[in-house]
Amino acid sequence: MKAILCERHGPPEALVLRDIPDPVPGPGEAVVEVAAIGLNFFDTLIIRDLYQVKPPLPFSPGAEFAGHVCALGAGVEDLKVGDRVAGYMTSGAAREKVKVAAATLAPVPDGLDLVKAAGLIVTYGTALYALRDRGALKTGETLAVLGAAGGVGLAAVELGKVFGARVIACASSQDKLDFARAHGADAGINYVHEDLKLRLKEVAGEGGLDMVFDPVGGDQSEQALRALGWGGRHMVIGFAAGAIPKLPLNLLLLKNCDARGVAFGTQARKDAAWIGTAVRELIGYACAGRISAHVDATFPLARCADALDEIAARKVKGKLVLTVGT
Repeated sequence: MKAILCERHGPPEALVLRDIPDPVPGPGEAVVEVAAIGLNFFDTLIIRDLYQVKPPLPFSPGAEFAGHVCALGAGVEDLKVGDRVAGYMTSGAAREKVKVAAATLAPVPDGLDLVKAAGLIVTYGTALYALRDRGALKTGETLAVLGAAGGVGLAAVELGKVFGARVIACASSQDKLDFARAHGADAGINYVHEDLKLRLKEVAGEGGLDMVFDPVGGDQSEQALRALGWGGRHMVIGFAAGAIPKLPLNLLLLKNCDARGVAFGTQARKDAAWIGTAVRELIGYACAGRISAHVDATFPLARCADALDEIAARKVKGKLVLTVGT
């Protein structure tokens, strides 16, 4: 089978397409013939050895995938060859076949395109874990989403509405704000041309923000934190802006508020039952039309480097997905 491999750490252009042996399932495992692979911002870091997860060389980027079961190991009873499934594996998905623990796979109904299924696990899974499990977002609360047009930002906008929040989208251009508004955001703030702290306070009102969803980092983090209300939660997702902010801890004291880390990947690796249940829930939302699972563009497997360059340049609205065999 063919696989995109990172044989040496470096930019996307250093990735290579190789022929490698097909995987063979062991007990409790399944092999999936991959149809689509979702790409994420952290894929641009992991190939440069700049991410907290450091798989041994050579490895394939890509943490989420969808396709058809093509082989089963001993003891697997809930799947059969030919089943449409989606799954998560931290890294290693950018190839024609993958081997995973069968318990981590979720069925994909015929009504959901495999491309969309492949692209929703990490972004919407992160948003689900942040908003509900770590942040306890409540109906009627006010949620500010930084980077609201990116993959994980869009997921937070849409799931924020699913959970009954008032959502303020924050982004770097009017085009991105229009995109977030079209996907459910109640208000928008351009943090390039507007004072983010002041505008968040104005839009949130007297009580301030209840939650900030922050995959951006940089200067925007402290500004958003300063707009939190009493008992608010600042959810730390990542640092797409490149700079890891040093937040003044006195703000947490003065506002009786929290800064909470959201390590979706670690949670998924620690609890296979949780990730399986989460993927099933998200697929249910997608089938019901409650989330869009928006895919901005698809690239063939061989053009993985081009897709990662697009993500690194922060040009993508929603997700980019690699396709296999098309």
